[in-house]
Amino acid sequence: MTVYNLARRRILKCVSGLSRFGTKSLPGLEVHNLSLFKRKNATLTPTQKGPWSVLFFGSDEFALDSLRALHNQYRLQKLLCRLEVVTAYKGKENCLTKYAKENGITVHQWPVNVNNLDFHIGVVVSFGHLIPSHIINSFPLGIINVHASLLPRWRGSAPIIYALMNGDTETGISLMKIKPKRFDVGEVIAQEKTTVGPEETQPELYTKLARMGSKLLIKTVEKLPDVLCCGIPQSEESVTYAPKITADISFVKWNEMTAKNVFDLNRALTGLYPLRTNFKEQAVKLSDIRIFSDIPDVISSGDIEAGTVIYNKESDSLLVKCKENTWISIKKIRIPGKPQMPALDFRNGFMGGQKLKSCNFY
Repeated sequence: MTVYNLARRRILKCVSGLSRFGTKSLPGLEVHNLSLFKRKNATLTPTQKGPWSVLFFGSDEFALDSLRALHNQYRLQKLLCRLEVVTAYKGKENCLTKYAKENGITVHQWPVNVNNLDFHIGVVVSFGHLIPSHIINSFPLGIINVHASLLPRWRGSAPIIYALMNGDTETGISLMKIKPKRFDVGEVIAQEKTTVGPEETQPELYTKLARMGSKLLIKTVEKLPDVLCCGIPQSEESVTYAPKITADISFVKWNEMTAKNVFDLNRALTGLYPLRTNFKEQAVKLSDIRIFSDIPDVISSGDIEAGTVIYNKESDSLLVKCKENTWISIKKIRIPGKPQMPALDFRNGFMGGQKLKSCNFY
């Protein structure tokens, strides 16, 4: 009986708040969104300051931080009165599904049937699917998205990777309104910046931005619905794109990339793909890569072509020439069919020991 009464009080708390005002109290919201909501459930109208019912769309570890933050608020029953999850997976369950099941959160498989759902607002974090108009319009407050860049820079599915690849020294989190048919084009309603360390890697920045995104999401939900009227359109003049990457991006182009370009690419792909290059018609994998500045005079000549590999005894590494007479060092290399080897073993086994002073990557 105690459990029943507690559940009943929670339901009454959510429903009673929903009856406090009509559609005129929601500035900036489209009337047809509200009328659709009324048609679905004529006894409910949106609350002015919450608690909110939230449908969460996500797919990966980045989204999990935001789901946890929302779930913590839901358990307090002040900011949220309902929380359910939409996700997409084939075969093995993803981390969101596992978390939801462990915490008794209802999960809907994408594509979702909105005719059977009644929520105030949708939240999208790292979902990877375009959401059509009829789903967006089913939420009286629309759908907001947590995106890991300072929009309009790096629209697309891989903003963290592209920020690191391009040597960005600043990035951040943007919260925007979702629009149909195109990714990442909605008005920005909140944004927070952070610096990118010169040696920061993809896993490190990923974790930092996931936490930032979850905190900014809660701050934004606390300001509903007023914050939705403060959206700023994105400048089309500053747009850059971060499309989905493939393993092919890990191949180094020695004559097109400086040492810093190579180092930044390695930072961006850490934990995803090792850098690769061609050697004697094989794709070899490179690791433990650094920019090498203390180049001996004997190899500093501009006549050496990009991709030239020289073993350096002092640093116990392979030095490879890049664009603009810059160099990187490589401590470890893996040849197909063989275990990873240190630079000295590669020199002895594949550069003829003392017989050859250099070889070439391409």
